[in-house]
Amino acid sequence: MMKRIAITGLGTINPISNNILDFTKALDQEISGIDLIQSFDTSEIPVKIAGEIKDFDPKQYMDRRKAKKFDRFLQLGLAATKQAFEDSKLNDFEDWKKSGAVTVSSGIGGVHTQMSEFYELYQNGPRYVSPFLIPMIITNMMAGVIAMEYGLNGPNFAPVSACASSLHSLITGAMLIETEKCEVAITGGVDAAVTLPGIIGFANMMALSRKNDSPQKASRPFDKKRDGFVMSEGSGIIILEDEEHAKKRNAHIYGYLTGYGMSADAHDYSASDPEGLGPALAIRRALDCANLAPDSIELINTHGTGTPVGDNSEGKAIMNVFSKHRPLIQSTKTLIGHTIAGSGAIETIAAILQAKEGFIHGMPNLSEPDDDLKDLNFVYQKQLQSINIFMKNSFGFGGQNASIIVEVKQ
Repeated sequence: MMKRIAITGLGTINPISNNILDFTKALDQEISGIDLIQSFDTSEIPVKIAGEIKDFDPKQYMDRRKAKKFDRFLQLGLAATKQAFEDSKLNDFEDWKKSGAVTVSSGIGGVHTQMSEFYELYQNGPRYVSPFLIPMIITNMMAGVIAMEYGLNGPNFAPVSACASSLHSLITGAMLIETEKCEVAITGGVDAAVTLPGIIGFANMMALSRKNDSPQKASRPFDKKRDGFVMSEGSGIIILEDEEHAKKRNAHIYGYLTGYGMSADAHDYSASDPEGLGPALAIRRALDCANLAPDSIELINTHGTGTPVGDNSEGKAIMNVFSKHRPLIQSTKTLIGHTIAGSGAIETIAAILQAKEGFIHGMPNLSEPDDDLKDLNFVYQKQLQSINIFMKNSFGFGGQNASIIVEVKQ
């Protein structure tokens, strides 16, 4: 019999909240975290908006020495991890730590450190480059830092697949529990790429929205007038646990990760397969893994970035698989923007919180869906509705697709 994978801890730092309680309230009120960029000068670049995290003090989560040394992506990820540990009450137990796994990922890594140290290199010379340059920029360091912080000796690595990274992290953690490599897996993702090179890199490939005059209306997943995604920073951590271990310690269980699917487009470096064949494969494989029919899915929290090709690809995939059943469709990126590797985990947390509280946030910026997507059952305005089973999709540059299914414990 396959082990059941329980969800026992949640933590997030994102553009609309710095904790789970505030995240629930912000989703309920459909607050937008998108605004004009404050952290650097945007006068010479075409994109001037992003989802920046506000009022974050890393010293609330770590000592001054670590806060000074750590890149911002490590600060955000460790802060969300500490929230998740407190939520799960795992700190009260030691039996799992020798095998405790960490698969937390970042898609881009330490961009802030890279910028500052490369500046030192070119302005002042090699002698001025920090010896911490490499440890602070590599994407796997988030998993390493978490293991060091909590003394975890199990499998430790970072599945890196751009915007699909944190869903691949959840899936990998679930697989490790299923194959009895561990009883607890710390999963999720983080990125902090709201920087000049981060913004201009995506802007020059025409991936970002340029609706600078109305920032809060710029993130428009599935809308006919969408013109790209809005870059954001954020972290999401989800603790997965063998159900028997969770029950033995009387843990609070949010729900269960019951199915997962992965696939590749094998199509293009950055553009999605326009027919959505790769995403459809991941969705079908998740349903097969969970042994569920399509009509069991009540809500899909989509990847839904707001790019013209990407949204159409995902929409076609959903219509392909759910040809006789129309689950509710939402994108949390309409409120928080795209947190890259953080997105899959943060948006899974968003769906869990909504299901627990009995509401589904709307998409305030969805005025008129793309003509090819009008058959989808979009949530335009907040609905008061109980959800038991939802699907979460994430798709990354390189054509890497992941879908999971979560059954929420009511």
